[in-house]
Amino acid sequence: MPSARLAPDAAAFYAAQSVFSDPGALAPLYADLPADPRQLARIARDLMVHRVEGELYQYDIPQDRLHNDAETRYIDDILRIITERNDAPLTQRREPGDRFVGICRDFTLLHCSLLRHAGIPARLRSGFADYFENDGFHGDHVVTEYWDDERGWLLADAELTDPLVMDAHKIEFDPMDVPRDRYLVAGAAWQAIRAGEADPKMFGLRLPDGPLVGEWFVAGNIRLDLAALNKVETLLWDVWGAGADSDEEMTDEIRELYDQAALVTHDDVPFDTVRKLFTANDGLRTPKTVLSLAPFNGPSEVTLRG
Repeated sequence: MPSARLAPDAAAFYAAQSVFSDPGALAPLYADLPADPRQLARIARDLMVHRVEGELYQYDIPQDRLHNDAETRYIDDILRIITERNDAPLTQRREPGDRFVGICRDFTLLHCSLLRHAGIPARLRSGFADYFENDGFHGDHVVTEYWDDERGWLLADAELTDPLVMDAHKIEFDPMDVPRDRYLVAGAAWQAIRAGEADPKMFGLRLPDGPLVGEWFVAGNIRLDLAALNKVETLLWDVWGAGADSDEEMTDEIRELYDQAALVTHDDVPFDTVRKLFTANDGLRTPKTVLSLAPFNGPSEVTLRG
């Protein structure tokens, strides 16, 4: 099989830590970690529990952890929480009560941080997975995209790498090589919807008090994905720039902007173009201060680290 090739500037960019993924003063915790992407995914998995996995792991998640852990934007702060609960080496699997209580973004950010420390280009991708539901619904989800020298960019879902989770969701594919028809990056989902090939109401987030679905939600995911492709890996409920709060508020101008963004945030990402679009467009570029619509703690304005 011929080797894939990643342009040197893109390779250097995605192999370097971001403000969000940098372990900072806690980098010594990464000493002697393996460099294998699969092993690093399992390490990330075994340090965290998802907010909705309490029953699966037979763990009654304390309310303060349920509400507050996933509000942690930066890996150094996540690592502090993990090591305050259990200061064992990161390679040691934690019991649920010693884990960080996060969401998909947190598993992925930690996995990317570990991969970048090993010199492996990696980035977060925002989009929609169909493997958590059995009716074709594509749920809001974040996974790792990492570089393989033989095959190019591959999708990995660190959250799936525990066999308990694989069995619970009846996953039959390799979580280190997620099929791109099972996980649609946000730009691909948008293009399918705009072409009339997919129902926008089947993309979003199903919540107890009602679903958040539709074109407006997919557009918001494109904004998050474009930011992550530029290594601005915000919380999933951080909001800024051009967008809408419902399909009724979507305008032709907003749709045209996200048509443009979807073209460069599809499965094949042109590095220079995705950098230029983000930096040059006020409606897409992440500002210094964002509106955070925290699910449990309510809205607030948050100034991001420089």
